[in-house]
Amino acid sequence: MFLRLVADSFGRRPRRKLLTGAALALGMAVVTAAFSVSLDVGDRLAHEFRALGANLLVTPQADSLPLEIGGVDYRPVNSGAYLPEQDLGKIKTIFWHNNIVGFAPVMEVPAEVSTASSSAAPVKTTLLGTWAHHSVVLPDSRTYATGMDQTNSWWHVDGRWFRDDAPEAIVGKSFAARTIVKPGDTLHINSSDRSIALTVTGILSAAGPEDDAIVAPLQIAQQLANKPGQYRRLYVSALTKPEDDFARRNPTTMNAADLERWSCSPYASSIAYEIKQVLPGVDAHVIRRVAEGEGSILTRVRMLLWLASVAALLAAVLAVGASSAAAVIERRSEIGLMKAIGAGSGTIGFLLAAEQLLLAFVGGGVGYGLGIVLARFLGEKIFGVAPEPSVLVFIVILALAACVTLLGSAIPLHRASRYEPAPILRGE
Repeated sequence: MFLRLVADSFGRRPRRKLLTGAALALGMAVVTAAFSVSLDVGDRLAHEFRALGANLLVTPQADSLPLEIGGVDYRPVNSGAYLPEQDLGKIKTIFWHNNIVGFAPVMEVPAEVSTASSSAAPVKTTLLGTWAHHSVVLPDSRTYATGMDQTNSWWHVDGRWFRDDAPEAIVGKSFAARTIVKPGDTLHINSSDRSIALTVTGILSAAGPEDDAIVAPLQIAQQLANKPGQYRRLYVSALTKPEDDFARRNPTTMNAADLERWSCSPYASSIAYEIKQVLPGVDAHVIRRVAEGEGSILTRVRMLLWLASVAALLAAVLAVGASSAAAVIERRSEIGLMKAIGAGSGTIGFLLAAEQLLLAFVGGGVGYGLGIVLARFLGEKIFGVAPEPSVLVFIVILALAACVTLLGSAIPLHRASRYEPAPILRGE
């Protein structure tokens, strides 16, 4: 009998129920899209942010040790500490090894450059030794491909990258413009009484000091500096979560529980800490300009999505409340008659609430379907990849639809439970 009353209510007032359901469906569609994108936005933005460059810098620990006498820092500008290249595979053994997108060692060597086609005096510049596409042997004998094309993916090479095992190089666009160098030319590099000839394979646009430098394989820089198997700095690009106040705490002052929680969160600082544990004699820093920029953008995007969700929920509450109030006024005679034949206020309230909940589940289900379509559209337009449907989001949307419906109907249902049958049946 109860189910029949609920079904009859929908059959006798389809227009009002349709309008209420449409308001719920639209509100839940916006919330579904916001939730789906929000759950996916962290990983998507983290991958997009990797185009900003490395967010971790590894340097020799000796470079960080102070050398002051009488308040004067006597450390040389280009400290002489170097790190062994053979240890780099250990980076992929840390707890967050899957978050390491790429890494590339760097060694800078001052050099004088002359070309075979020019009789001008040699030009002083910097030769930057690094990896382009290098295969690193990991401790478990697997190989991992990495290089500057992964850590600095915004670098554009007109031509092609050099091969790491060949006497080749790419030159910055500013250096190429002032020396009239083009792909295919041969450069004669002289540094510290050592010389080598390199073939230019491309012109680099890096929007930085590299535009006025020469970029060559790391082994070339090691040969010119007479530092075989060593490097000066290591740039690491890692997928991280935005740092908060907890992330910035000093791990040496944490208790065991906090240290475990901090280590099990992919903060840039915690990944840097783990790199220091596996690479002896290094000091790993977070490049704050990149890390803080990522966190700021991600926080603002999520805040925008939450504001849109709250606005959609408030609009749905108001729409449901207005529809419920109008429905209760229309059904005064029905409510009065049910009370006159013995129905209590609780029974009537339960009946009206059941009608609203059934409407909430229908509207929430339709809204979820519409929201998934909207989320896929937004995901493809913004990130190029659509978020996948989630059962968790579906359950949350149904629960929110029920809460929104009950919240919007609370005052009208309370008013209906207080109706007296006698004045209603007399037409007062």
